[in-house]
Amino acid sequence: MSTNPTPGVKHGYFKKLSRYYLSYTGAFAVFLAALALLEQEGMPRLWIGYLFMFATIALYAIIGVICRTSNVTEYYVAGRRVPAMFNGMATAADWISAASFISLAGGLYLQGFDGLAFIMGWTGGFVLVALLIAPYLRKFAQYTVPDFLAARYGGGAGGRGGPVRALAVSATILVSFTYVVAQIYAVGLIASRFTGVDFSVGIFLGLASILVCSFLGGMRAITWTQVAQYIILLVAFLIPTMWLSVKHADNPIPQVAYGSLLPKLTAREAELAKDPREAQVRAEFLRRADGYAARVAALPESWEAGKLDAQRQLAAARARNASLTEVRQAERALTTYPNSVDDARALWLERRDANLARARPPEPHAQPFPGATPEESDARRNNFLAVVFCLMFGTAALPHILMRAYTTPSVHETRVSVFWTLFFILLVYLTIPALAVLAKYDIYTSLVGSDFSSLPTWISYWANVDKANPLISVADINGDGIVQLAEFAIDADVLVLATPEIGGLPYVISGLVAAGGLAAALSTADGLLLAISNALSHDVYYKMVEPGASTQKRVTISKLLLLAVAFIAAYAASQKPADILSLVAAAFSLAGSTLFPVLVLGVFWKRANHIGAITGMITGFAVCLYYMLRASPVLGGNALETWFGILPMAAGVFGVPAGLFTVVVVSLLTPRPSRASAGMVDYIRAPE
Repeated sequence: MSTNPTPGVKHGYFKKLSRYYLSYTGAFAVFLAALALLEQEGMPRLWIGYLFMFATIALYAIIGVICRTSNVTEYYVAGRRVPAMFNGMATAADWISAASFISLAGGLYLQGFDGLAFIMGWTGGFVLVALLIAPYLRKFAQYTVPDFLAARYGGGAGGRGGPVRALAVSATILVSFTYVVAQIYAVGLIASRFTGVDFSVGIFLGLASILVCSFLGGMRAITWTQVAQYIILLVAFLIPTMWLSVKHADNPIPQVAYGSLLPKLTAREAELAKDPREAQVRAEFLRRADGYAARVAALPESWEAGKLDAQRQLAAARARNASLTEVRQAERALTTYPNSVDDARALWLERRDANLARARPPEPHAQPFPGATPEESDARRNNFLAVVFCLMFGTAALPHILMRAYTTPSVHETRVSVFWTLFFILLVYLTIPALAVLAKYDIYTSLVGSDFSSLPTWISYWANVDKANPLISVADINGDGIVQLAEFAIDADVLVLATPEIGGLPYVISGLVAAGGLAAALSTADGLLLAISNALSHDVYYKMVEPGASTQKRVTISKLLLLAVAFIAAYAASQKPADILSLVAAAFSLAGSTLFPVLVLGVFWKRANHIGAITGMITGFAVCLYYMLRASPVLGGNALETWFGILPMAAGVFGVPAGLFTVVVVSLLTPRPSRASAGMVDYIRAPE
């Protein structure tokens, strides 16, 4: 099919796709209704979970098989014939990752106003994509972001690009790999909760679905799968939110209910803040934190005394013929005791910090930048703005999102596609703050103050998903038999998945939300893995190693590389490296610092040259990574070693300006770029 079809052909193609997806949406509604009836008839919850998970995975696999291809243009850019609206849906699904669907509402639940930085940054980033980058990439009409940078800075569209291409490929791989690990981690979390399999097994089950789509059909299969996934994730997000909206505000529109419920939540927060039982629980957490601090201060003697005490307790339990449960507990206490003084220090510091966090009263949800002092409030405001900055510029430089600019029939369609992307994203993003408030109000009014003897079943379900690191915990700290807010803890990655059960919805809606979360994670993982494999096969193998490779060989190499990268990413995710939002924020800072300066200056400044691009990418990346390593405890740094109090995940606030400054200064100090490079700027910026 022609990559620039006539208007009549385009209209017919659009109508055909519309019929397909309307029929698909109707079939999905029937499937949902059938499962609801089966639940009423007594179908076990586990079976419902299996049906949801495997039916949706099978659907994605079928689309992947139908769309299989070995054509280079189809595999890399879906034949450049995706209509703007459908490309907008696919890009929205690519964009609404596990961090958005699963973690963002949980982050707002825990952080309150500060969590809005993610919504503002990610949404604002698409404005930059539309204005500064996407249309110009489509005008260039190649396959990857490194393609554009190599042509712009490496001596014309036919050049290999040399170091510029190599650096762009390295950045693409690093950023996409960091991001995809977070998505596969979310797949494991969802699969383990709703099918009962082990977390690691759940990761590889989800991986099979990812590979069927991206391995067989590349961008062609991923595009049409992502449209289907967007429909599922939108329905899955809206139904429980609308239910809670009706339950607490008698209004089915969450955005309206959100405004009316926020004052009630604020009043409930003030009530709990004055509760003496809450203060009692927080005092106990503070006492525990002080105990761990004292043990750290007394090292190594405290480690030796603790180990000896554990050995004595086990010996005493065996000597008095204690119950098997008591003996097992004593054995577990000894086997899990830190193996060395260094291990003890790390563990006890972690537990001290966790107890200190539980000892602090929750911050008012609607208060901007709360702080005990004006200086603390200023620091939080600065970090809020820094996170917005990093997410905006990172969004505008993410390779797997920019790749979608190549899939539309024309530059005009690319611009329209970005509009549709923003529209479809906002359908979810404007609902996320409402969900956080609705779920928070439900927990604060229904769970807090209830009896421990009548805890809802969803707490035990989620507490057992990951016993080593419980996602939900409730313990009667003060022994009064009543649930206090301070006695309840929930992980940010759980809130959305648990929302149907929190709100008292039928379990079938829990399965629907799990399917939506899985769709969000899989759609983004598909795009990221394809970005990595295409960079390796097209930009490294074809452009730098074997320029004479046949199209069949190039696609085959891409598929094999995709398979290898997917398994490496799955292994990394199985190690549970960090929470989803932290991983994603790191990817955005790295993308913005390394790629945004050279992309924007490459489009708008003719004077930017080869040497400037190389030094700019290296400088931006180095500054960003250095700050992360310096200030992030997870990466071996010290949280006290920050610059101006900026959090490590916002390292791009230093990397992006450093990269821009370096490109400009070095370009001005070195010879002008070739006439072909300067002419390329005129070409891509000329009216279509």
